[in-house]
Amino acid sequence: MENWLNPQEVGKIIRAARRKAGLTQETLSGLAGINRTHLSAIENGKRLPTLEILFRLCSALKVNICDMIEEMKKYFTI
Repeated sequence: MENWLNPQEVGKIIRAARRKAGLTQETLSGLAGINRTHLSAIENGKRLPTLEILFRLCSALKVNICDMIEEMKKYFTI
């Protein structure tokens, strides 16, 4: 199945939000209830987050999910 979102760009957006919040991968993954290696794979563009994981990350980052999705839409292709 082909991705319509660019995983590398999504990862960059999440990494930038994490750094802006001043959090380490270990801290963010703990707050979001996911494994640090899973977060690392997302940030490195090797995996796309599910909607549930994206909600968890945004909640932990105190970022509005609509704003995060709006940023990701720039890299949406069909």
